[in-house]
Amino acid sequence: MPSFRFPHPLVLLVGFILLAVGLSYLLPAGRFERRQDEATKREVVVPGSYHRVAPTPVSPLDALTAIPKGLQDAADVIFLVFLAGGAFTVVDQTGALRRGVDWLLEKLRGREALVIPVVALLFATMGALENMQEEIVPLVPVLLVLMRRMRYPVLTAAAVSIGSAAVGAAFSPMNPFQVGIAQKLAGLPLLSGLGFRLVFLALALLIWIGGTLRYAQRHRELAPLAVDDAQIEAEHSAHEGGHRHGLVLLLLFVTFAFFAYGVLELGWDFGQMSALFFALGVAAGLVGGLGLTGTAEGFIAGFKDIAFSGMLIGFARAIFVVLEQGQIVDTIVNGLSAPLAHLPVAASALGMLGLHTALHLPVPSVSGQAVLTMPILTPLSDLLGLSRQVTVLAFQYGAGLCEIITPTNGALMAIVAACGVRFDQWWKFVFPLYLLLLALAVLAIVVGIAVGV
Repeated sequence: MPSFRFPHPLVLLVGFILLAVGLSYLLPAGRFERRQDEATKREVVVPGSYHRVAPTPVSPLDALTAIPKGLQDAADVIFLVFLAGGAFTVVDQTGALRRGVDWLLEKLRGREALVIPVVALLFATMGALENMQEEIVPLVPVLLVLMRRMRYPVLTAAAVSIGSAAVGAAFSPMNPFQVGIAQKLAGLPLLSGLGFRLVFLALALLIWIGGTLRYAQRHRELAPLAVDDAQIEAEHSAHEGGHRHGLVLLLLFVTFAFFAYGVLELGWDFGQMSALFFALGVAAGLVGGLGLTGTAEGFIAGFKDIAFSGMLIGFARAIFVVLEQGQIVDTIVNGLSAPLAHLPVAASALGMLGLHTALHLPVPSVSGQAVLTMPILTPLSDLLGLSRQVTVLAFQYGAGLCEIITPTNGALMAIVAACGVRFDQWWKFVFPLYLLLLALAVLAIVVGIAVGV
């Protein structure tokens, strides 16, 4: 009997769009009242204000137009993916990336196993600091070069990047788009529960990195990589252009440093990130000897390679567009959260974990999910005698861990596709680790209740 295989990513996402359309006919339309929250400067729901509204089922034409609308809504992210993807193709065509990877592997000769933990920790740190996701898509070519040179499976490139970043974000004590917003909405001091979260962050990364390393070692190619004439010529030119390659790699390092500073300190949005990567591509092409025409051709080649990944992000966004048009997002939230009021304290906390897990499929934005659910669940937790900090933990772990499994996460779909990995292959790898991390989340919530975090 043939094993089950996930449909093509576009087929899968269109299927979810059609499911959302069907739900707009089956579920009653409803809305919560909204108010401006002074702490977060965002619109949040008013608890107890849910009410029915006139149904607005999504017509077939509206369903079709939701796709370009999703692409429009995700335009800033998609442009970042295109411009950064083009820039990294230019950098790659200078030969600097391969030269840099060769240098790294030479320095780590005999200690190659350190590469995965080090790279994973870097991405986990960025996930914990700023919820890094879509920004990873353009970095995939670099990671693929590194993993292929080490003869690791290409899936490892997705695991050390988007996987590590998502786990770091889910267990982070400071991620402004997850725990930061949730703590503000719950009336808790920022960074409260820092020590508790750091302990479970360390345990989560131990599980994730250990699982990734085990998979990489078990599936490593034992035979040396085949070397064709083009690669020999590229490596020969790489040795000839060592000075140029050094300057290109320096440009790359400076760009990453400026990128981190801009995101963390200057509050950059996707437009500024896109501009920075475009400038990197132009400068790298000229410094690397490609000239103006060669640089332009490099960008075009990058646009072609990254186009599918960019489209996936827009198609994933279209699912939420349909749910919003049908006015059933609030209905889903209200229907899932109402039963929690009748559960004991510990069961209610674990129920919140399940609630956030279920909600992250139709609401794939962690910050959007926070402003939608925390104003409802915070007063409910007070009524039940449940710590608000535990309520935030349930949100973090439920929504955050879903980022590594849900096909409505456009960044995940884009990165897995850019690595050339089928989504069923990704699921086969990730699901056992997801269950372990979910068990750790349950343990954290139970311990949090016991110690009064």
